[in-house]
Order: sequence, then C-alpha cells, then structure tokens
Amino acid sequence: MAVTGSQKSRLRLVVVQALVFSLFATLFVRLYYLQVVGGEGYQAQAADQSVRDIVVQPQRGLIVDDQGRPLVANRTSWVISIDRNLIDKLGERQRTELVRRVSVVVDQAPEDLEERLVTCGHEGSIRGTCWNGSPYQPVPVATDVGKDVALRVLEQPEDYPGVVAEQQNVRAYPRPFGVNLAHVLGYLSPITEDEFDAAQDADDQSLNGASSVGRAGIEKQYDEWLRGLPGYRRVAVDSMGRVLGDDSTIEATPGDTLVTSIDAKVQAVVEKALAERIKVQRQTFDDVSGRYYEADSGAAVVMEAKTGRIVAMASQPTYDPGVWVGGITEKELQHLYSEEAGTPLLSRATQGQFAPGSTWKPFMTAGALQNGYSTDTSLPCSSGFQVGNRVFKNYESGSYGSIGFAKALEVSCNTFFYRVGYNFWQKFGSDEADVNAKDPLVEKAKTFGFGSRTGIDVPGEAPGRIADRQWKRDYYESMKDYYCGLADKPQTAETSDFVYKFAREFCIEGYAYRAGDAVNFSIGQGDTIVTPLQLARAYAALSNGGTLWQPTVAKAVVSPSGEVLRRIRPVRSGNVDVPRKYLDYIDAALQNVSRVGTMAWKLVGFPLDDVKIRAKTGSAEVYGKQSTGWVASYTEDYVVVMMISQGGTGSGSTGDAVREIWETLYGVDGETVKPDAAAIPGVVAPDTLPTFLRDGSILPPVKETK
Repeated sequence: MAVTGSQKSRLRLVVVQALVFSLFATLFVRLYYLQVVGGEGYQAQAADQSVRDIVVQPQRGLIVDDQGRPLVANRTSWVISIDRNLIDKLGERQRTELVRRVSVVVDQAPEDLEERLVTCGHEGSIRGTCWNGSPYQPVPVATDVGKDVALRVLEQPEDYPGVVAEQQNVRAYPRPFGVNLAHVLGYLSPITEDEFDAAQDADDQSLNGASSVGRAGIEKQYDEWLRGLPGYRRVAVDSMGRVLGDDSTIEATPGDTLVTSIDAKVQAVVEKALAERIKVQRQTFDDVSGRYYEADSGAAVVMEAKTGRIVAMASQPTYDPGVWVGGITEKELQHLYSEEAGTPLLSRATQGQFAPGSTWKPFMTAGALQNGYSTDTSLPCSSGFQVGNRVFKNYESGSYGSIGFAKALEVSCNTFFYRVGYNFWQKFGSDEADVNAKDPLVEKAKTFGFGSRTGIDVPGEAPGRIADRQWKRDYYESMKDYYCGLADKPQTAETSDFVYKFAREFCIEGYAYRAGDAVNFSIGQGDTIVTPLQLARAYAALSNGGTLWQPTVAKAVVSPSGEVLRRIRPVRSGNVDVPRKYLDYIDAALQNVSRVGTMAWKLVGFPLDDVKIRAKTGSAEVYGKQSTGWVASYTEDYVVVMMISQGGTGSGSTGDAVREIWETLYGVDGETVKPDAAAIPGVVAPDTLPTFLRDGSILPPVKETK
C-alpha cells in the first residue's frame, strides 16, 4: 500500500523526537555523572583553580661573632612590586603609561622594568633579570627604595593600580667596632634559572623562584642553614585572576643563626692596622725603585694555633658588603672587578698568591735537618753565592761569616740557604730534565700544606703553587708554542730585550730545572707562591707541635629557638712529620728573631717574657715590581700573619701593625700585660657558645680563666 505524504511527515517527526530524547538522556546522564558521581573531585579542582599560592620569604639567619655580636643581621626595606595579573587587564596604552609612571618614581628606565616583568623561560626573557617566581605573585621591580617613594605609591593608589609598596627583610651589616669583613661574609643574589630548576628536580622546599642565595663567603658555604623555609599565603582569585582575599597562611620558618670564631674587636684592629700601614707605605719612598711604594694590596690572618679557627681575617682593598643589598648596579660591579681599583672583590687572604720570601726559611730548615744537616751545621753567610755565571746576593749584600741554621733564621741570611738548596740539587737532581729527581726541600714544603688548598669553609680558596720539576715541565708544555713563536719573529719595539731573550731561552730549554731554580726555591723566591692563609696554617703547625688544621670560620649552627643544631669541630688535615727536637730548635730561633733579629726593632719594650712571640720577616722580590713585605708570627695560642704587596721590607711595612695586633690579643698596655687580661679573646673555652634567648637577645659566652 502506498505511503501518503502525511504519513511520511509523521514518521520524520517520530525520528526527530527520538533523537532529541536520546540527546537529552545522554546530557542528563553526563550531568548526573559530573554532579553526583564525580562531583567532589571536580569541586576540589574548581576550588584549587580559584586559589593561588603567594610565597612569603623567610627571614634569613643571623651571622654572629664568637661573643654573639651580630656581623650580619636583617632590616626591613621598602620594595615596590607590580601585580602583572592586574596591569595586564589594562589597555595597552594604560599599561605602558603605568610602567612609565612607575619607572619615574623608582628612577629606572621603562624598558628595564618591562624586562623584570617577563617570566623566566618565556620568549624575550633575559637571564638574571627575568622573574623566577609565581605568576600570581607581584614582581619586585625596585628594592630598598626611600620611604617617600613607598608613601607616594600607597597614598595615590588611583595613579598606581596594580603597584604594591610593602616592607621586606633584607641583609644588614651592624659592623660592631666598625668591622668590614666583606670577603669572609660574602653576599647574596637572586637564584638563577638553573638553580631553580635543580631545586625543583630535587624537591628542595627551601628554595623558590624568588629566593636569594649565598654567592660567596660563609653566606654561600652555610646557605642551606641560613636560608630558612618559605611560607605561603593562599589567596582567592576570580576568573580574571584578581585577588579577592586571603584563604589561608603557612608561616615562614626563619633561618638558623651561624656562630663564627671571628672576634669583632680583634677583626676591627686588624682591618684598621692593615689599612693604615698600606696608607703609610704609599707615602714612603723606595730607594731601590726610585719611587714611592705602590702598596697595592695586603692581607692579614689571625688564627688559633691549636684549632685552626679564624679569629680575624682582612684583605685590602675591600668594599662595602651592603653594596649587594637590593641589587648591585653595573657600575658598582665593574668597580669590584676593576684592576685599576685593585680588584676589591678578590680576597688576598685566601685567593691572593704571592712569593713568600724569607718566611719560607723555617720550612726549608725543617727539610734540611731531616735530610742530612744537623743543628751543629755551619755554613758561610757570605754577601753573594755564585751559581754558574750568576751571583745570587744576600739581602743588602750583608755578610755574617760562618753560621748555623738558628743564626741564619735570626738574620735571614739568603746565601746560607742558597748553599743548602744548591747542595741538594747537586746531590739528587743535577739532571735538569729528570722530573722525578728527589728534592727534600720540595717534599717538606708539601707536607706543610703548600701547593694545595687548606679546606677553609670560605669558598673560592686558591691552591698556591710549588714550582717543582713537574710544574716547570707542565708549564713549558703549555707555553712553549707561544714563546717559541715569539722567539722566531724579529724583535719589535713592543718586545723588550728581556722578554725577547727570555722567549728564546725558554723555547730551547724552558723545561729544565736548573740550579738557579733550586736556590731560589730555598728562600721562597722564583715561581713558588702561597696564600697568607696557607702560611698562617703552616706557622700554626710550628706552634702546636706539627698538626695541620683545616681552617674554619664557623663554630656552630643555632636554631631560631636557641637550640644548638650543629657544632663545627676543628678538623685535623695532616701532620708535618717533623721531630719535636727540630721544631723546638726552629721555635727558639724564631724567638730570637723577635728579640735580637729582623723583627726586634719593632718589638722594643714589648713584654716578650710574658708573651713569647716567635716571628719571621720576609721581603719577596718579583721582577718588575717592588718587594712584598711579610711578617709571620706566633705564640702558643695564636698565629698572626700580615703581608703588603709592593710595600717594602717585611718588618718595615707590617711590623708596627703586627705588634698592635699582638697587643690587642694579649691585652698589652705599654710594657706589661693588663691585669684584666681575662677579657681578651682566647680565654673562652672552644666549645662555649653565646646564649640565644627566646626574646631574640644574645648573651656572650661564660668566661673561663685559662
């Protein structure tokens, strides 16, 4: 039977109704699943999407001296930040005008602000400038601004929409007794992208994209203890990302306090004395060079002889450690690296490397006495000693006749030690090309720790250099192409006769360890270099019976509540293996240096019977420069080492300053030790720490009489 048109229409309507019904049924089932079956999960996700975490940076831990005096603390600083979530909602013209307005008030270029607002990793981000933190957190664009700037932003919110002015904690330097201590303390700077990624991979909760981390000094070495744990402020936001209000807060945990062995009183005296002596030497005429002393840099180290703890350590030139707070300018950074300014960022105490001069001789004495010489040995102290066609002169061509090791140390006779070095070279190493030849003096220098890092807990330490046969061979291999190339070319006006002649000789036999190298080594000249810290540690071994200590600045880590979390004990890193009888012999000779030798004129009237100072002076010569002056000294308690580069003779350049330091350490008043000498450093037991009270106050350690 034929289907009529009305029946076809009715059939289509039924099909459409069925389709609509099935669609509604599917939609109903889906809604039921979303709202009933999976409702709780989706509700949680929705709530999470409407809440954002804002990092609350912790207060960094204090750094204090051994008496509890703060060396590094914290202070509040006004910080201007921009909330990108809000300003991005503005029109392009309004946004540009706002950034311009902020740039004016914080005295920065608008393009610099724009660079800070870019999230690191995004297109256009600039390493070291971009923002590492949360995209929902206001981005700091100016730190340590004046209060007037902050008030301007706070009082005119209609002119600065999305701009936040708030106080944050930054590093402060209380400077007890006026101390500087920049090279020991170090500094902070913002975390890098690589460091942030590494922290994320390691699930390190103490670091976040807005963290500042230690970059040098003990700020870097003990950064994990000092940094604390960040807190989080959870804020509710609307669909446009605008903050509606606080949801919850997790308080930040302050960093731990680092107690050091530094004594601020002694540190202040050391810094002032070093700076003053450099100033004096720059006004002193050098008869040898015919000009005033350059006195371009200097360093001083005061160390506990029995533990290796650092009591004071100074370097010149120095800088204000506060220069890093709030971000350093390009001009300031260039100054710190500037050779013209003396490279202030370089710590001469741990990174400066200098020829030790005659301060080297006690260690050469130990090596000689253990390898065939005796305390009864007598050798000529002539005005000169000829090696080949060259005469190696005594200082100022002085002559003392035939003397022993003790007298040679007392008067600092070069030719005496030249003979010792030459004798060992003839006996064991006259084959100039033999890199494995025995050398007792080199071997003994290495046992005293020279040529390797001391392991001090201040990063960036230099290793020094023992210029032995192997070093000379390695140096030749690395430089022969350069010098041979220079020697093959015709001499030009830019190439001096000395350089041209040196290049030719070096090209032919620069690998050879000659007799001249051996005699130079014996008096701390030539290519051997040491750091002031290495020299201090070696002299501590002479004082304490032969133990090499690993120098340390930190003594303990204390929690914010005052609990001692970690004690940093002295660490023995070696022994010089010198018999006690030889150490006593050297010790007696160095006492005579202070009483009647090269240091005696600087210690006239000092109570040497009460404070038995042993000393050795040194004047190291470097081609093309003025002499570097050294004084290395010690008692049973302390070691004091000071040097001034291009400053003249050892005692002449630093002797007065070294005396002043000893007077401070032992409470010397004129020619006597003060009755209240118990107030001086050294009387506090090594394990005694300051007391940290819950109210934040710090009490000094309980004094104990020795």
